[in-house]
This record gives sequence, C-alpha cells and structure tokens, in this order.
Amino acid sequence: MSAPEDPLELAERAARGDGHAVDRLLERHLPALHAFVRAHMGTRLRARESTADLVQSVCRELLTHQGRFQHPNEGAFQSWLFTTARRKIAHRARELGRHKRAADRELDGLSESTVAQLGAAYARISSPSGRALRAEEISRLEAAIDALPDDQREVITLAHLVGLSRAAIGAEMGKSEEAVRALLHRAMAKLALLLERAAR
Repeated sequence: MSAPEDPLELAERAARGDGHAVDRLLERHLPALHAFVRAHMGTRLRARESTADLVQSVCRELLTHQGRFQHPNEGAFQSWLFTTARRKIAHRARELGRHKRAADRELDGLSESTVAQLGAAYARISSPSGRALRAEEISRLEAAIDALPDDQREVITLAHLVGLSRAAIGAEMGKSEEAVRALLHRAMAKLALLLERAAR
C-alpha cells in the first residue's frame, strides 16, 4: 500500500502545472465541495439543478484553466476551488431566475455513496460525535442552513466544510479573526436553534 500523498507537495506540483496533482487535490476536496455547493445552492436551485452537475462544472472549469493556478499551497487551492464554486452557483441562480418548483427531489436521485459522503461532510457542522448524518438529517440541516443570513452561512461553510482557519476566513470575508470567531459563534447558535425548532 503506497503512502498518502503530501498535500503541500501536491499543491506545489499543481502550481507547476502537474495535471495529476490537480486531479488528486480535487479528489481530496470533492466531498467537502459537494456539501459546500449544496449548502450554498438554496432550496429553489437544489430543486431545479443537479448538485452533481454543478460540482462537475466546477471541476471541469478548474481542469480547463489549471494553468492559472499559481499559488503553491493547499489553502490557495481551496480558495480557488470554493471561489469558483460560489461563482458557478450565483451564475446558475441568475439563469434560473425566480421560477418556482416544489423541492421534493432534493436528495432523490443521489446515490447511497453520495448521500453518505454528504452526511460525513455535514457531520462536521452538526454532529458532535462525528457520526455521518442520515438523509432526513441532511434535509433538516440544509433547510436550517438555507434559513441563515448569508454571512452566517458563509462563515459556517468556510470553517466546517472547507476547513479554513479563522485568519483565512477573515481574509476571505474582510473581517478580523476576532470578528470571525464572534460571527461563527452566533451562526452556530442560530443553526442549533433552527435545528431544535425543526425537531419539534
């Protein structure tokens, strides 16, 4: 069995134009990317657009333009990946406009392995034991995330799905580390309250 690849070495190779290294970095971040995309899509877009299609679109764009990646560290790769995801989501939401459709297929059509990966990624947000969430728990969590203000959704997903440090989140959001900690504390408290209400 071969030793796991070092993320720093992968990022350095990716910055030098190594396509295999970019592929491996994408693979490492795919479960978090999938959860991040779903968390930011919102109910309407999830009901009309396949999450997998959006994730594939993000990956395709990165692979097509991998020559633009110039920053040899995994944090820079994450920033590149999740910024591209945010832009894709905003673009699709604008394209779809305000068309309404029932959100009854949110988790329908996803394979068991995809639901399991989502459950494991979302467990970083709401499961103290780290137990992967089941499909109905994923639905409740996504509904609660949808109900959060944009800045609270952003700080939770950057901290718990992307795994950025408080300093990196501050740089992303234009806030001090202290402000990020306070925002994350408020966001987690609000999310817990929304989940508690949903469970009643």
